[in-house]
Amino acid sequence: MTVRKRARIIYNPTSGRETLRSDLVDILAIYEKAGYETSAFATTPAPNSAKNEATRAAEDGFDLIVAAGGDGTLNEVVNGIAGLEHRPTLAIIPAGTTNDYARALRIPRDDPIAAAKLILKKNKKFKIDIGRAGENYFMNIAAGGTMTELTYEVPSQMKSLFGYAAYFAKGAELMPRIKPVDMLIKYDNQEYRGSASMFMIALTNSVGGFEQIVPDASLDDGKFTMIIVKKSSVIDMLSLMAKALQGKHLDDPRIIYAKATDIEVIPLNKDDRLMVNLDGEYGGDAPMKFHNLKQHLEVIANLDEIPEDAITTSADFKRVEKDFMNGIDDYKDREKK
Repeated sequence: MTVRKRARIIYNPTSGRETLRSDLVDILAIYEKAGYETSAFATTPAPNSAKNEATRAAEDGFDLIVAAGGDGTLNEVVNGIAGLEHRPTLAIIPAGTTNDYARALRIPRDDPIAAAKLILKKNKKFKIDIGRAGENYFMNIAAGGTMTELTYEVPSQMKSLFGYAAYFAKGAELMPRIKPVDMLIKYDNQEYRGSASMFMIALTNSVGGFEQIVPDASLDDGKFTMIIVKKSSVIDMLSLMAKALQGKHLDDPRIIYAKATDIEVIPLNKDDRLMVNLDGEYGGDAPMKFHNLKQHLEVIANLDEIPEDAITTSADFKRVEKDFMNGIDDYKDREKK
């Protein structure tokens, strides 16, 4: 008797424009066609609904967990499985506003059916880095500072209706409230001690839908890409934002741009509260340690469209392939002689 693999779809029925429910029957059929006995779970407003179900499914031996929803749903699912010994393969069906991680994996963001069909492709799996922040995990970004607080203050309905424009509107409103924080940031064998308007720790090149802010981020190299914005005025911040959107900020003297596996952020004044944002959600207050878990989760992605320099395993394969072909050419040359 053949034992079929099992998949659990964890979907948020209220994500984005609430279109997932109408596509669910077709999505179930796609995973069944791929050889998975597939079931679905609708998240509830209860705290950690998606996280708890992901943990339950993983501990029950499911082979595949499909996170269907926005970045918040995805973050919960990752937190439900990242700390376990048995970690099922992860698939993503984006249905939120920004869908940063789906953008980085080149997963279709406007068509849930097309996103699900990636499971049917031959070249579809690879292992990605995950960030650990204290007791929590994140897939895309950790950040702190006044500018990051706008993600908490944009109402979900406003995000659904206006997308990125909602963040720009709230960002402009918050500009006068920017208050730099004195902090110590340790990263690998280096450190920054001084006043900073914000820090950002990225795992992908997609930040708020923009791909030029951390253009050289790798998905599986075991390194975070870190940005520290030193103490800046409102005018300076506006200037830096404009440069960042064009990818021209990396050499700016007001910026520290570095790669690191381990990072620690410590506020220097006990009265300063430094909230940390993990994948768009509140993740606790600094002091906090961040560690990159190299190639910790296996994911389904659109590998044919991800840039080669974003995946080190792809580069390794190409090097091996090149060496192999060079070896064949050398053998042919020797045979001719």
